[in-house]
Amino acid sequence: MTARTESSAHGSLVVHSARIVSGGAVVEDGWVRIEEGVVVARGTGSDWAPADSVIDARDAAGSGAILAPGFVDIHGHGGANAAFDDGVDAIRTARAMHRAHGTTRAVVSLITAPLDQLAERVGMVADLMRTDHDLLGSHLEGPFLDPGHKGAHDPELLRLPERADVQRLLDAGRGTVRQVTLAPELPGGMEAIRLVVAAGAAAAVGHTDADDATLREAFDAGATILTHAFNAMRPLHHRDPGPVLTAAHDERVTLEGIADNIHLHPHVIKLLFDEAPGRVALVTDAMAAAGSADGDYMLGSLHVTVRDGVARVDSGSIAGSTLTQDVALRRAVEAGVPLADAVDALTRTPARAIGVDAQLGELTPGRLGDAVLLSGDLDVVAVWTGGAPAR
Repeated sequence: MTARTESSAHGSLVVHSARIVSGGAVVEDGWVRIEEGVVVARGTGSDWAPADSVIDARDAAGSGAILAPGFVDIHGHGGANAAFDDGVDAIRTARAMHRAHGTTRAVVSLITAPLDQLAERVGMVADLMRTDHDLLGSHLEGPFLDPGHKGAHDPELLRLPERADVQRLLDAGRGTVRQVTLAPELPGGMEAIRLVVAAGAAAAVGHTDADDATLREAFDAGATILTHAFNAMRPLHHRDPGPVLTAAHDERVTLEGIADNIHLHPHVIKLLFDEAPGRVALVTDAMAAAGSADGDYMLGSLHVTVRDGVARVDSGSIAGSTLTQDVALRRAVEAGVPLADAVDALTRTPARAIGVDAQLGELTPGRLGDAVLLSGDLDVVAVWTGGAPAR
C-alpha cells in the first residue's frame, strides 16, 4: 500500500520566505518547490527558480509564516456533520472540512458495527481509494475490544477476535486496511495481532485492560501503536505501569494522543512527548460534530450529545472529539511541546506508524507535495495536496 498523488498534473509551485518546519527541524527563510505533485527541491533565501505559481509566505501569512508538511490523521471518524461510517458522500464531506484544517491525508476509522457491515464498509473504502487519493485506507477500531473499556462502542456488538472474523475483515479491505485496534488480552488476541501484521497493517492496542506483561507480549507479537493513549485503558499506577508507560518504554511503539485538553490535560500532553520522544502521533479521533455546532449526533449505533464541544454518549463516556489537527498543533505547543516536535507528531510520526513515510510526512525531495502554510499563531492560511490547492 502506498500513498498516491492525484492523477492530473498540477504544474510547478514555489512557496518561499517561510520558516520551514519539517523532519524535526526549523529552517528560516526557506523555500520549497513542487512539480507535478511531488517535492523536487528545497533551499533558503532567493535562489529559487520561477514556477507556474509562486507564493510569498510572508505576504500570505505574515512575518512569522510557517510551512509544514501536510498533516496525516491516522485516527478519525468524521466531521462537518458527517460520519465516515455513512458512506462515500459522508467521507468526502468530512474530509473536505479536515483538509481545510491542514489534514491532507487521512485514514478512515470505522466504529464497531456488525461484522457484515464492517466488511462492507472496509470494501467501500478500498473502492473509494481508487479515486480519492487523500485516503490512506481504513482503521478498524473494534469490534475486538474489552467490554470494560468500551468507551463509545456498543457493548452488544463487541466480540472476541476469532481468526476467521479478523481474516474476513482484512480480506474485505483487499490490502487497504491500515490499522486494527484490539484488546490483546482477549482470547485469540495475540494471534489476531500476528494476522493483522501479516496482512501488512499496523496492529494497535486499545480499549484494553492489558497489564504490563500482556502489553510486552503484544508488542513482541507485532503491535506497534497504542490507540489514544490514557483513554479507554488501564490507568497508570506506581505498581502497575499500565499500557502507556509500557508503550512509552518500547521504541517500536507509536503512541496516539488526542491533544484537545479534554481527553488529555495539557500536562499529560507534554508528558507523552517527554516519555516517548519522536513516537507521539497527534490524532483527532474526530466524530461527526467536528467542525459543526453542539447538538445531537450518532456515533455508530450510539446517540451522542455534544455540549461546549465535548461529545459524550448517554452513559457519560467521551465519544471521540470535535478536534481538528490545526487545533491539536496549537494545544501541543501551548502545553510546552517544541514546535518542531509538535509538527512531527502531525506529519512524520503518523506517516511512519502506518508505513507511508516514504511518500508523506516531510517536505523533502521525492515526497508528495502536501503542505500547510500557517501564520505565526498557527492558524491555517493555505493547504496543498499533491501541489494543488485544497478544495
